[in-house]
Amino acid sequence: MSELLLGVGVLGAIFVGYNVGGSTTGPAFGPAIGADVIGKGVAAALMSGCFFLGALTVGPEVVTMLSRDLLRDPSAFTLRSSVAVLLVIGAALFLGNYAGVPASTSMTAVGAIAALGYATGELDWSALREIVVAWLVAPVVGFWVAGVVGRYWYPRLAAWLALEEQGDDRDRARPMVSVVSAGLVPRLRIGSADGRRHRIGAAAVVGVGCLMAYASGTSNVANAVAPLYAIGALELDALVLLGSGAVALGAFTIARRTLETLGDDLTRLPLPAAIVVAVISSVLVVALSAVGIPASFVVIATTCIIGLGWGRATRTTTLSAAAGEEPPVSVGALVDDGEDDGESAPPIGNDGPNDVPATAALFDPATTARVLVVQNLVPVVATVGAFVLFRFAPVGGV
Repeated sequence: MSELLLGVGVLGAIFVGYNVGGSTTGPAFGPAIGADVIGKGVAAALMSGCFFLGALTVGPEVVTMLSRDLLRDPSAFTLRSSVAVLLVIGAALFLGNYAGVPASTSMTAVGAIAALGYATGELDWSALREIVVAWLVAPVVGFWVAGVVGRYWYPRLAAWLALEEQGDDRDRARPMVSVVSAGLVPRLRIGSADGRRHRIGAAAVVGVGCLMAYASGTSNVANAVAPLYAIGALELDALVLLGSGAVALGAFTIARRTLETLGDDLTRLPLPAAIVVAVISSVLVVALSAVGIPASFVVIATTCIIGLGWGRATRTTTLSAAAGEEPPVSVGALVDDGEDDGESAPPIGNDGPNDVPATAALFDPATTARVLVVQNLVPVVATVGAFVLFRFAPVGGV
């Protein structure tokens, strides 16, 4: 019976890792996808490798924290309760991935483990309070920093970087970096033109995406394997390898839905915007990981994307007329005709040739609302479901 239950627990860990890959690949490489720098296959490969590196180096520290520090008595973890925690986490994350919205794996996992601790009377409230405060502050900081950049500094930053999206539809259909499978050994194909500075910018956004994937590995591998490590079911190295492999599977499969949401639907990001989002998100995630907090990687990255889109969409400018100065005009009323109007800042609006409202291109309120609702719903479902399970169902014991 114990061997069978342990097998179910391993499958549960794989299922959680699979959904972690689906949830975290989008925030890490969604900006690069939206800017047509890399394709989804390259993003999945980079996510897999960088996640494993983070899980192998710093990940064990976070695994120890979730399995030992969040509960006053780690013996509250039994084989049955650990399997139950993993199944609850995996099911909740799957709801978000099915909806195409990346949910916070850390919030979901911590919520389920905290529910176990609360139901058994072993929850360490001081540790939980420290984590929750960090979760509340970091997304707000990310949103407003990205919003300020988008509203006041983005035009000058874009002009300084001199990075534009690829021109025609044929170029946009083909990412700058893709995998060519001709021959026995696949090789990378680097897109043409757009200049040296564009290539540097593309390398920057991919590099920061890799940094975010690394940070995700340091924090999120624990969400898949901490319950099994708490009961000594397997060695830590084996669990890290198991969790990283499951994340790679999710990155190559279900992550395509979240990549579309964060790369295309939520806000269309030109390359400079993708760099801004990636830098702000990665700095906040690494800062939290450095102090031992399991970072809400998905929420931080998503709020940065929303903040930048909101900042760009609500930016105001002053238009000069022959008869004198006009009052500030909201960006929602402006369109980009692709011509130089003589202003010091670049024109606001679409990056494409068609004249449409700028807000429609930069910020989608309907998608934003769906993302925020699902991201907050998934951890709540995991926490409440786990509490009900541990309070009223016989999941203790072996």
